[in-house]
Amino acid sequence: MSHSIIVIGAGIGGLTAGALLACRGYDVTVYEQARVPGGCASTFKRRGFNFDVGATQVAGLEPGGIHQRIFAELGIDIPPATPCDPACAVFLPRETEPIQVWRDPKKWQVERQKQFPGSEPFWQLMAKLFRASWNFQGREPVLPPRNIWDLWQLISALRLDTFVTVPFALMTVGDVLRLYGLANDQRLKTFLDLQLKLYSQVNADETALLYAATVLAVSQAPQGLYHFQGSMQVLSDCLVEALEKHGGKLKLGYSIEQIHPQNNRVKQVTIRHQKTGETSTETADHVVANVTIQNLIKLLDISSSLFWKLYQNRTEKLPRPSGAFVVYLGVDRQAIPDNCSSHLQFLYDDNQPISENNSLFISVSEPGDGRAPNGKATIIASSFTDPQIWFHKTPEAYQALKQQYTSEAIVRLSSYFYLTPDTLIHQEAATPCTFARFTARDKGIVGGVGQRVSTFGPFGIATRTPLNNLWLVGDSTHPGEGTAGVSYSALTVVRQIEMSE
Repeated sequence: MSHSIIVIGAGIGGLTAGALLACRGYDVTVYEQARVPGGCASTFKRRGFNFDVGATQVAGLEPGGIHQRIFAELGIDIPPATPCDPACAVFLPRETEPIQVWRDPKKWQVERQKQFPGSEPFWQLMAKLFRASWNFQGREPVLPPRNIWDLWQLISALRLDTFVTVPFALMTVGDVLRLYGLANDQRLKTFLDLQLKLYSQVNADETALLYAATVLAVSQAPQGLYHFQGSMQVLSDCLVEALEKHGGKLKLGYSIEQIHPQNNRVKQVTIRHQKTGETSTETADHVVANVTIQNLIKLLDISSSLFWKLYQNRTEKLPRPSGAFVVYLGVDRQAIPDNCSSHLQFLYDDNQPISENNSLFISVSEPGDGRAPNGKATIIASSFTDPQIWFHKTPEAYQALKQQYTSEAIVRLSSYFYLTPDTLIHQEAATPCTFARFTARDKGIVGGVGQRVSTFGPFGIATRTPLNNLWLVGDSTHPGEGTAGVSYSALTVVRQIEMSE
């Protein structure tokens, strides 16, 4: 008789873990509180437009990439996708020509030498660290290790080329900029702050160097960022297909109310049907939680466990995560400038921290990519925001703040796009309250745990929890690289569950 698995949440991490476990012979049930799977990588439709909720790019589709390997095991085809080239066009304050992050490594080298004279030794070091880190990651180490098997997986992944990273393991990007005499290059620093905030949730002075080496290079060939045909929803749809193909079950509209422990294991979980309000309890040999670590803490109350107290205390001491404010626009195609990149990033004021709603990351649909009717396009623009300012307001105050943010975003977008009453067809916005309501993420936080030295690699959040049969997947354990990162955390958990039997 196969072992039973309950997966909490049908985000990409949960669906990947569920599909792989089902493929390997486990009895899997995935519970999702929303009406559609995918979490922050899902899609909604309005007036003929398909809008990606959060994630708009995907990595790991190339041969040997994490998605390619997982899809090959599951026996399903990778959905049609096109490389993003450039991966992003970055506009710094008061500049009208962008910094083009090209997919071709040689074109990107020429671009960065033109944009940031004298910085090439820094980029060469980053490339060297990326190659070593990428090879190390490809050997599937477990970080951070929590038992002997985890430690052996880590040791087995080490090679001579790995040791080039050792002198830099405790350094930040800011440290290396100072090492190369580039700390006063404000333009380079601003570019790095802007790009790293998307992935690591923090700026160059705080981002762990080895993490930055990966995320700053992953958009270049032979790796790359990709744009799915249709929408990001095709990724979760394929994973659901694989889950059910191998005998797993997906139950939408069900939330996990509480996890009940006994003797350092999960004994059972309480499940609520969202529509009827009815509750039931289910047991399983393992529980995989595709939730934020903040949500996981709220699902359990283990006051008697010393290990759980330490786990909870560490979670509570994590720096406050970011939220997102997102504007979704459906427009006439003539609103899009000629030669517009599919992904853009704008910084409007370099005298404020990037988290102060002074930057926009923008995704623009391409003709024929299935996101908009013929002659139309979608524009999705997101900015970082403090989640705390959106909650515990009167309805009037909340709507006023939402309108303020929307108006500011539209004004900024209008400086680049041709937004007029004739070209703007549909408009709506999402706040951290929106993300909290539809994804159930605590305070609507996005992006995972900031990748400082203190929370990266051996110091990160483990997939193992203090309960022997409770596992954590998602962007708390492997953040910042979008669906590729959470899929890697899912694969890690699947391997750990197999070895624990």
